[in-house]
Amino acid sequence: MTDDAYLFLAMTGAGWQGTPLALVGELECLDTPAVQAWFTAHGVNPASPAVRVAPPEQTGMIPKDAERLPVPLSEEELERVRRATATDSVASVEEELLAFRDSEDNRDDLLRRALAAGVPAHRIVALSGVDPTTLSSASRD
Repeated sequence: MTDDAYLFLAMTGAGWQGTPLALVGELECLDTPAVQAWFTAHGVNPASPAVRVAPPEQTGMIPKDAERLPVPLSEEELERVRRATATDSVASVEEELLAFRDSEDNRDDLLRRALAAGVPAHRIVALSGVDPTTLSSASRD
């Protein structure tokens, strides 16, 4: 895993092809000379369906031979990339986890559903604000 998100060019064929950059919206890094030069070198623009983005925890899934460029993202931008990358069920549970910060109603049930939906433990902790030990105890109940 790396600390950088990556822009990359989707390839034809089977396998994970990332999240289209167009789904994420504007990112500050898109205006930098390095990213502009990368777009020019590959004959694409941010709206191109071939341009994809992957958050740091998913960069290992980028095809090895894909053209790629590491890009720095703000926390807010990274959160948008992660949401755009998530499946509908994961995105729905993540929204609930964010709302959970203001309430403790049905905490253990929500934590179990998040784990069952496939939300990684570190994301549950980050979104909900619960202590990791609380998450561990909720998963055993």
